[in-house]
Amino acid sequence: MRLVILGPPGAGKGTQADFIVKKYNIVHISTGDIFRENIKNHTKLGEKAKSYMDKGLLVPDELVIDLVEDRLAKDDCKDGFLLDGFPRTVAQGVSLDAILDRQDKSLTKVINIDVKPEILIERAVGRRVCKSCGSTFHIKYNPPKEDGICDNCHEKLIQRDDDTENTVKTRIKVYFEQTAPLIDYYKAQDLLLNINGESDIKKVFDDIVQGLS
Repeated sequence: MRLVILGPPGAGKGTQADFIVKKYNIVHISTGDIFRENIKNHTKLGEKAKSYMDKGLLVPDELVIDLVEDRLAKDDCKDGFLLDGFPRTVAQGVSLDAILDRQDKSLTKVINIDVKPEILIERAVGRRVCKSCGSTFHIKYNPPKEDGICDNCHEKLIQRDDDTENTVKTRIKVYFEQTAPLIDYYKAQDLLLNINGESDIKKVFDDIVQGLS
């Protein structure tokens, strides 16, 4: 099974990705992991990516595509994979099709976790993180026993800088501007599996499994 998972920041994509790779015994590939792995191993592609990242620049598309192609050629991808964070644009989607074509493969499905922007904002703005142990809480959906204090290590909970309403709105706007045409691209290929991400975590996963069967 060769899958792509799409979804805006705060849609619960990471949680569902973990469930999917366990159930279908496929490898989870995120662009962040590919970058880190190549930089750590001082590969030629990793060194190139690092030169951009060190300057605070976006890694150019052609380099991201080379890194993804290199990763998909590895043995652990033979039985399938779940791509997370790539593609983000139609141009990257076209490149992914070309990569798979060269490997005589094609995508099975593209899972799109759909959540309304106002719910994404509520989820992010209410998130609180323990700066000591990393535990995550939510003031509405998963509140700590004592207000502002971590249940696990009793340290103070904080709101991350990138969880403020304005920052979250900007992230969501950028995501939808970039990715809406990609959703149409996969819909036209009859690959899109639209999932309502506003249900509880188990229901979302059950809907994914049903859609893939």
